[in-house]
Amino acid sequence: MNYIKLLNAAFEKFYFDDRLNPTHISLYMALFQEWNSSRFMDEFYVNRRDVMRCAKIGSKSTYHRCIVDLDAWQYLSYFPSNNPYKGSKIKMAIIGTSDEPVVGQYNPELEQLAEQYHPRGVPLEGHHHPKNGQVMYQDRPIDGQALVSNTNNNKQENNIKQPKGRQAVILFFEEKDFDADEAKKFYQHYADREWKTSDGKPIRDWRSLATNWMDRTELFEEENKPNKKGASQNQDNLRTTKNKDYGQPL
Repeated sequence: MNYIKLLNAAFEKFYFDDRLNPTHISLYMALFQEWNSSRFMDEFYVNRRDVMRCAKIGSKSTYHRCIVDLDAWQYLSYFPSNNPYKGSKIKMAIIGTSDEPVVGQYNPELEQLAEQYHPRGVPLEGHHHPKNGQVMYQDRPIDGQALVSNTNNNKQENNIKQPKGRQAVILFFEEKDFDADEAKKFYQHYADREWKTSDGKPIRDWRSLATNWMDRTELFEEENKPNKKGASQNQDNLRTTKNKDYGQPL
């Protein structure tokens, strides 16, 4: 799969599609980077919270509206999941490209755009060319090679079984827009269990576990919202006083 050719085709389609707004394009680019990180698999799973953070979308309703639009306009296929333990499935559409490599064509503007969406934790390392002083990046595509991340290769090395302390958990929760109290509950819950799962196995990735904790918390809060309509029916809507003194003059 040719990274640059896919981006060129996508931007060309963006140019002629007047239905799109900047949020649609930002969401598409965030999903495109997830697709790139998964080495352009036919289908892949995403975490809504991470995609919203990458696309700089602050509202869940905006996220759902835009991803449904992209599905309806055949930019991708969206298979939502109601399971908090399993993300939604995405299948990106191949827009006007073939698998033939592009030899001798290199667009530095597209490379700079791709670098803005590089996965977190993968530094942009470079070195100066010995002749002309230009910075050459190790992820630069060569002869049509797909620009993919090496995050998957280092996944097992980067997994931290336990957090360094409660403060690390609090900072992680605050990055996800959760308060410190919820972080303390999570930390205390698994610290009491010596950071083991319910079947006694050591936890492999506490950050992934914390993300699932936050998703379950949001789901629980949405399911247990008070019914305002039902509560109002039990009140005296006329707001009249039942203990009246008819001896008072009008």
